[in-house]
Amino acid sequence: MRIKPFTALCPPVEVAASVSAPPYDTIEEDQARAVVSANPRSFLRISRPEADMEGKADPHGPEAYARAASNFAEFRATRLLVREANPGMFLYRLSKDGHSQTGVVACCHTADYGSGVIKRHEKTRIEKENDRAAMIRALRGNTEPVLLAYRDRPGIDACVSGIAAGAPRYDFTAADGVRHTLWAVAGGAGLDAMFAKVPGAYIADGHHRAAAAARVAAGEQVGGGSGECGDREWFLGVLFPASQLNVMPYNRCLSDLNGLSEKEFAEAAARAFKLEPCDGPSPVCARDIRMYMGGRWHRLTWNGEPGGDPVASLDVSVLQDRLLGPAIGVTDPRTDKRLIYVGGIHGTAELVRLVDCGRARAAFSMFPTSVEQVMAVSDSGRMMPPKSTWFEPKPRSGLFVQTF
Repeated sequence: MRIKPFTALCPPVEVAASVSAPPYDTIEEDQARAVVSANPRSFLRISRPEADMEGKADPHGPEAYARAASNFAEFRATRLLVREANPGMFLYRLSKDGHSQTGVVACCHTADYGSGVIKRHEKTRIEKENDRAAMIRALRGNTEPVLLAYRDRPGIDACVSGIAAGAPRYDFTAADGVRHTLWAVAGGAGLDAMFAKVPGAYIADGHHRAAAAARVAAGEQVGGGSGECGDREWFLGVLFPASQLNVMPYNRCLSDLNGLSEKEFAEAAARAFKLEPCDGPSPVCARDIRMYMGGRWHRLTWNGEPGGDPVASLDVSVLQDRLLGPAIGVTDPRTDKRLIYVGGIHGTAELVRLVDCGRARAAFSMFPTSVEQVMAVSDSGRMMPPKSTWFEPKPRSGLFVQTF
């Protein structure tokens, strides 16, 4: 696959922690407004411009993209973002609770995305593609990286370890407890040649950002522009060895039981699975789902054949195919409003809260999908069910920006 150095915009060391922000799609508008109000240096003024606008602003309207561009220009004028003197790459380490992963920040080529060298496992929604493409156009750049996995390569590991033995440029811990450490790699230290021998990479997080970048590179007119190509054929990526990535579950709740009583729904679950009461809310292995209903946790288990269909054998698929579809009538888990998805970062306590407060009738605590399962689905050319994985920790926005 192709990667290359880029001449990034980066914050000065002394303001890096305050400029950096959570990814745009992991924070609600009211939370973003609170952050921006307390910290006008926050990159959320660019990535979530509606949080910097008076009243209830349309986050997908032209005024929001114009505000993002204006704030982007302000950050450069006031030197909250400063252009690097020469092209380079970065190493980016994310650490929390004993887990650590170190990736290479570089530009990836949209043609590799189009040809399948960069593999996807998730369908995208056109409205989210439109939003990201419009933002890329407004800023004439990519501000948030696509998180990519590649199968481990000892040569790359050795190069990365050697660079990381030196002093980092940034090293701070964000409010959520994630430590962010970044090393500048002048010229790329030959990493582009090493990655040229990597046959492919897998999108872990950022499908819509990658799809939008490919659309813009193809010359699609989104918010103006000449249609010329060039550097915009490249987009920001941070590439991690697959073995280092941490996947959390994506849990599910049902807002109603399709007219069934709790007793009737439990009977349907017992027909689809082995159903038994349990004390623990967290599954201990695959083919182990925990269901919370009526103030109690239950364990759903089943037998399965190893090496089966890479999509149908996923726990989230089995739950859908055996129970949510037949008993509740959830025919499209991508669009059915009765399904509430809860990222694993929120823990099982959030599932209990949603059921106990009446917002949900039943909740399901899932075992995490593995990176190997994600890669197997991608290699097969198939797509995973919606909300199958939650990769954590996530890169911050605003520490490096690529423009064209």
